[in-house]
Amino acid sequence: MREINNLKKRLFAAFETNDLGPATQILGMNISRDRFSSTLNLSQELYIEKVLSRFRPDIAHAVGVVSRYMTNPGKEHWEIVKWLLRYLRGTSSTSLCLGKGNVTLQGFLVADLGEDVYSSKSTSGYIYTIGGTVVSWMSRLQKCVSLSSTEAEYVAIA
Repeated sequence: MREINNLKKRLFAAFETNDLGPATQILGMNISRDRFSSTLNLSQELYIEKVLSRFRPDIAHAVGVVSRYMTNPGKEHWEIVKWLLRYLRGTSSTSLCLGKGNVTLQGFLVADLGEDVYSSKSTSGYIYTIGGTVVSWMSRLQKCVSLSSTEAEYVAIA
């Protein structure tokens, strides 16, 4: 702690700055600390309330499938979009909780086999977690047609 205070003193001496105390919000995220349990909660509840069109890993596949019909959408596609927006509103208070205990990095990969009705292309995706908290994810339609589930998984890895 002494090193941090010394660094702050040097920064204050070199630059015109103000100490606003512990951060409570940054980049659209609300920050709350529980020093007793050594956790840091990052929540985007207010940001999600403002912008419901942002994507999340739990809806990435559904959004990807619905977006394939943007040139000729039907009523069923609009119903799916409305369901997604209701889902976002209902889960907007979900937050990430990072603790000091488990910092294991894990990665998971998945690919279906030719689920796209029109092109027979596969959808692949991955998710990375640190201590069980999602830190990176992706879901997208593959650029080629795979002839087996093994090939679809191989294309997903590449």
